[in-house]
Amino acid sequence: MTVLAWLAEHRDIERLDAELLVADVLGTDRARVIAFPEHVMALAEVQALDALSERLRDSEPLAYLLQRKEFFGLSLRVDNRVLVPRPETELLVELTLARIATDAEVLELGTGCGAIAIALQKSCPGLQITAVDVAPEALAVARENADRHNVNVTFLTGDWFSTVAGTFDAIVSNPPYVCSNDPHLKALRHEPQRALIAGVDGLAAIGAIANDAGSFLKPEGLLIVEHGHDQGRRVRELFDKNHFQAIETHKDLAGLERVTTANRA
Repeated sequence: MTVLAWLAEHRDIERLDAELLVADVLGTDRARVIAFPEHVMALAEVQALDALSERLRDSEPLAYLLQRKEFFGLSLRVDNRVLVPRPETELLVELTLARIATDAEVLELGTGCGAIAIALQKSCPGLQITAVDVAPEALAVARENADRHNVNVTFLTGDWFSTVAGTFDAIVSNPPYVCSNDPHLKALRHEPQRALIAGVDGLAAIGAIANDAGSFLKPEGLLIVEHGHDQGRRVRELFDKNHFQAIETHKDLAGLERVTTANRA
């Protein structure tokens, strides 16, 4: 079967996704897939593509099928042990870099595949970064990504601050913030639910971070978290309740409230 014939048989899949799958199975790039649609694939390659396409139809993320995801210009290893990094999370990295010194001590909570910590370290090698996750399997992926990009990040296993000592210039986090009854969860069923769900209102994790962050921040230290597009007001209230100052919510490229920053008094 030719590449063109296989693509024609799978028109129900987004063309870009289908071409990326073909490129991955053939060990080439998308440009060559597009340039040589007459290429005849081996039976094993067609069978592999058919199996991958079925997984894609079942809402499994393309990143899991390819076992990689681009984030902040970096190619990161991802699989079902970790949440797939989202483009909107790049705002968290940009805001952090704009607000801290080049030699700052940074704590990342809920690192997952390590995307935020690695992007920060790669962008500013002078940073001293500690990254925490409760899931050892997620940290295994994060360590692999850190080694791949040759960055120095200290990884800790723990539930938020439970294994953390000392104080930091900044605490950053993209914590779980989806409500437990959110109808969108069905489409996200292949991703680790612990990295998505945060109680009935989606604020359990952010509330826990806000409650304890002051004890781990240096004076005027930065707290910065990602949250749902409709949670900005409630996150600001949580920060205010915990005596943070200069509270500000920032919008992503879609114009949605996505990241809230604040400083310890």
